[in-house]
Amino acid sequence: MERFDKAAEKCAEKVRHSGECLVVSHIDADGLTAAGVTCLALQRLGKAYDVRFLKKLDGAALEDIADRAGRRLVIFTDLGSGAIDQIRELGIDAIVTDHHQPKPGDYPYHINPHLAGLNGATEISGAGVAFLLAMKLGPNADLSTLAIVGAVGDLQDLRTNALVGVNREILELGTAGGYLSYEKDLRLFGRQTRPVYKLLQYSSDPYLPGLSGNEGACIAFLENAGIPIKKDNWRRWIDLARDEKTRAISRLFQHCLACGMPARKVQRLIGEVYTLTKEEPGTELRDASEYSTLLNATARYEYSDIGLAVCMGDRDEAYHTARDLLDVHRRNLVNGLNLVSDRGVIRLANIQYFDAKDAIRETIVGIIAGMSTSLDCVTRDLPIIGLATSGQGVKVSARGNHDLVVRGLNLARAISEAAAAVGGTGGGHDVAAGATIPAGREPEFLALLDRKIGEQINGKA
Repeated sequence: MERFDKAAEKCAEKVRHSGECLVVSHIDADGLTAAGVTCLALQRLGKAYDVRFLKKLDGAALEDIADRAGRRLVIFTDLGSGAIDQIRELGIDAIVTDHHQPKPGDYPYHINPHLAGLNGATEISGAGVAFLLAMKLGPNADLSTLAIVGAVGDLQDLRTNALVGVNREILELGTAGGYLSYEKDLRLFGRQTRPVYKLLQYSSDPYLPGLSGNEGACIAFLENAGIPIKKDNWRRWIDLARDEKTRAISRLFQHCLACGMPARKVQRLIGEVYTLTKEEPGTELRDASEYSTLLNATARYEYSDIGLAVCMGDRDEAYHTARDLLDVHRRNLVNGLNLVSDRGVIRLANIQYFDAKDAIRETIVGIIAGMSTSLDCVTRDLPIIGLATSGQGVKVSARGNHDLVVRGLNLARAISEAAAAVGGTGGGHDVAAGATIPAGREPEFLALLDRKIGEQINGKA
């Protein structure tokens, strides 16, 4: 974290000498946790603040922020690095804490891993960058929990099945303080809250052959492994004894290999899991992955205030509302995944895509694009692009993988250039990016994106 000291201290000094602040953040789990970290740090400083959440930071949003800000200091979290020029031109008094690839240009109050030679897709999230600032504002080590939830929500542990880089340093700091713990375990979603058979039944990434989507097969699998699925209540993964977990994992490995799943995919069933030790066991808030999904279920359905309240400690009304929204979110994800499975994807030379139009919410099309890589109709050899109708035109979400990045893929650059060419805007990371483009320009955009990605992964960029 030392390489950020100069930039973080400079930004912290600006905050200390400011009056009221306006926090502007993104609407995903990373954006919510980044805002939570920042707001809690400001609250502990005794600073007044207001919060605004955005789906994207375009020209109209920036002009509105400039009008609303007045004399307030604007703190951008999990966005802003791609809009430094506009922020400067509009005269917004701002600090930018972000991890997305920045546009060229110098700005004195800007904390971004790419400016320190790090990868913002794997080494630190937006919440992590906000945490660096918070640590310069006071004794805020407990906020490491939100930084880790943000990193996991941003899938920063996906490439290696563990958090690395500055994320790792934040994890170790939180663990030393007793706020976090980590261990190697089964990485299927729902370890804290789902009955153990549903852990298998609802697994989509990876897809478990013969088990995913088949409740009866999952129950039989566990019973054949000698693992009772119910005692007084349905047993969750956290309720199993160590020997039961070992037996279940061993049998699951054998089953998947026997069904022809590649060994590298089977091995990814095991990896690091992250526990928030101060949260109630058996709740979504105890596990970083489940916590991040709970937050996505709020902001992506226009209830960012609910997610922020949970981040800031509300375990009553806001938490219960978030759980209700989570039920809706899960149903929508299942429906969206089924839609892609039923319709299939269209393959071009260097990309594959699906156009959901208004059948999938624009705010979750990126999640579904990422989850769809487990479907038979989607190949890992090409990036997957999802499109959905948006109030501003068409929302585009793109997802790649580590193998493609090694070959030269940089989705942020490709999607930004292709979107700009058709009158839209875009950005993100090398492995995951998004854009908004005018309706009716999809064919031209997709052809441009296909060509640009082809140049990248075929060594011509």
